Amino acid sequence: MNRRKFSLLSIAVVALFLLYYLYGGSTTPAGQPPLIRLNDSNLAALKDAFNGSASSVRVLLLVSPT
Repeated sequence: MNRRKFSLLSIAVVALFLLYYLYGGSTTPAGQPPLIRLNDSNLAALKDAFNGSASSVRVLLLVSPT
């Protein structure tokens, strides 16, 4: 296998791994609620849950791939 084919194969493997990592299924530990994606329809539920636990520590983490 020449160097160019090896490079293309390596790039393809990395790209497939990234696609699976970013868009594949995700699981959470036992006892933790499942992960959700925020959108306009569930933003009010997040706000209510966040404000409803005012006596405990709250952390909100927003992750963006860009």
